[in-house]
Amino acid sequence: MAESAAELAENTTLVVDQPASQPSNPNVTHRTPEELVAKAIAPVKREFLSPPPSRTNQNDTDVSDANAKASQSSVVAKEKKSKRQLKRERRQKSALHLCPEVAKTEDVSSCAYGDKCRFSHDIEALKAEKPADLEGKCPFSTGDGPCPYGLACRFYGTHEDGVKGNSTNVLGKNSEINGLNKDVQKLLWKNKMKFPKADAKLKSLGLMGPGNSKFKRQDDGEVDQKSANDSHVTNENGCGDVASNLADKLECSLEVPTEENANGIITTDDIRPLKRVKSITEEKQCSGEEANGFSILEKDLENSCPGAKLEITSDGALTETDGSLKTHPREKKLIDFRGKLYLAPLTTVGNLPFRRVCKVLGADITCGEMAMCTNLLQGQASEWALLRRHSSEDLFGVQVCGAYPDTVARTVELIDQECMVDFIDINMGCPIDIVVNRGAGSSLLTKPMRMKSVINAASGTVDKPITVKVRTGYFEGKNRIDSLIEDIGNWGANAVTIHGRSRQQRYSKLADWDYIYQCARKAPESLQVLGNGDIFSYTDWNKRKSDCPELSSCMIARGALIKPWIFTEIKGQRHWDISSGERLDILKDYVRFGLEHWGSDTKGVETTRHFLLEWLSYTCRYIPVGLLDILPQQINWRPPSYYGRDDLETLMASDSAADWIRISEILLGKVPDGFTFAPKHKSNAYDRAENG
Repeated sequence: MAESAAELAENTTLVVDQPASQPSNPNVTHRTPEELVAKAIAPVKREFLSPPPSRTNQNDTDVSDANAKASQSSVVAKEKKSKRQLKRERRQKSALHLCPEVAKTEDVSSCAYGDKCRFSHDIEALKAEKPADLEGKCPFSTGDGPCPYGLACRFYGTHEDGVKGNSTNVLGKNSEINGLNKDVQKLLWKNKMKFPKADAKLKSLGLMGPGNSKFKRQDDGEVDQKSANDSHVTNENGCGDVASNLADKLECSLEVPTEENANGIITTDDIRPLKRVKSITEEKQCSGEEANGFSILEKDLENSCPGAKLEITSDGALTETDGSLKTHPREKKLIDFRGKLYLAPLTTVGNLPFRRVCKVLGADITCGEMAMCTNLLQGQASEWALLRRHSSEDLFGVQVCGAYPDTVARTVELIDQECMVDFIDINMGCPIDIVVNRGAGSSLLTKPMRMKSVINAASGTVDKPITVKVRTGYFEGKNRIDSLIEDIGNWGANAVTIHGRSRQQRYSKLADWDYIYQCARKAPESLQVLGNGDIFSYTDWNKRKSDCPELSSCMIARGALIKPWIFTEIKGQRHWDISSGERLDILKDYVRFGLEHWGSDTKGVETTRHFLLEWLSYTCRYIPVGLLDILPQQINWRPPSYYGRDDLETLMASDSAADWIRISEILLGKVPDGFTFAPKHKSNAYDRAENG
């Protein structure tokens, strides 16, 4: 990064023009636009360039940096508190932490906990300490119901007089789904959640031994010698064999005649698919009874196919006396990605409000942020929030990341049971160290047998399409997806997205699209291949699609962060010279969507502001169309020394505390309290924000 900054500074000196009113400097060399593009420098027109600001004395700068660092350190030392003290302070009742029920209804008696409530019930104290309202209208004012935050809303002055919130807001209730049920969360906390489908599939694949089985052995007599020698364990009624054989008999057949609907979901209308088999958890989790897996499966099959009769043989296998089960197996709903605009799952910045913005601007398929399987199985509310879906997302998937087949299989079964999603994507390309060190993400690229087990287990557990996200390989120069692409289709994946970089490259250098084309041509017809990397304009999209017709589509990641209207450009086949007012309207929409999602109280406003600043660190890279000598702008172009905007990329490459204070002033409007200069941490945060 430091070398890039130094090279940029050197090249910048050659780019900067003198203003027209000043005599030209004969020592400055002007490069042609083609030469600038070859150096990965944006060819901004000369009339929009201005000379760099005058540099102060280096000694004075060093002294000021030292003084600033010392003063900031003293402030941090004075305000530093232990975690236990901070937790104790959070538990203390504060006037600003008003009970949500009291704030919504403005009635102290509405709280069911009374004096035992951990929140304050003092309405007058809140009004005295609450900061002034923000400008603008409450984002919930257009809904059918009152604002769910009541007195705590930072736009309380715009609420209608006399309207009290006696119920949850209708707009927020109907527009977002995939919330975590409290009863399910308690079962996950206590590790009492059962996963019959996943366990049955794991047993059939030989990936789960007796110690890991979720079914408790309740054998009163001796176990039959034949079943004891088998590769998997059954319960007293042969539940393991029944479930695994049932999964095999009901596997999807790709040879069934299909028809595509308007949303790109491939379905069949020749026959009515079998009713989804209810899990044991759905039947018995409320009563706490131990359920018989076979009786539930048998009952559901009898309800869906009255003409079919099930029998149990002496070895516990499930057989059917009606040939209709063989003729009409249960089929999956497949998604056709061909020609559709796919917004990539983006960690941290690909949140629900951002996806709503992209949907308005033309995105067809959206996917939630990467969620860790272990965190989902532990019932972490913060991780489950990544699965939330807005009603405008008509084709929506979630992305999960796990290292082992059992955790991935149980996670996809849990998501299938509790959430409404169209497909589930398994991340096998995340380059972040904390993920790779746990054996997940890009680490799976070095373990093809583990990849096979994960995909087999996931695809055999649920009926929803399973897609995979990979990179070209783990080490640079050692690509290996071309040798696995045919196997990935045979393992059960319906689509694979190939990011044209290795794990070692992270996001440096350009994506290797020639290698993506090579993999797409080797893929079987049943496996859809999507490319990913450096799509920044409609011409990039057209080139990738025309160069390789075998590609189903292209996933758009950082291009959407820098200019989310790229979807509009692709559909309109034009370069949109978007005005500053139109860009501001997009940011206003994001803020409104953020307040609806995170809330209009103080915490919601701060969360919206935080993620808005995260996104703005990408939008600052956009260069307006009218400023460029050569179109379109490429994603790897470094901005020259034109000072119509602040060059955050150059500042972030600096090791100077003054530059980082300048970044805080740009993004936050001020230097935050307790600011400390720690450049060794900035690369980790930067990589985390850029993870796709």
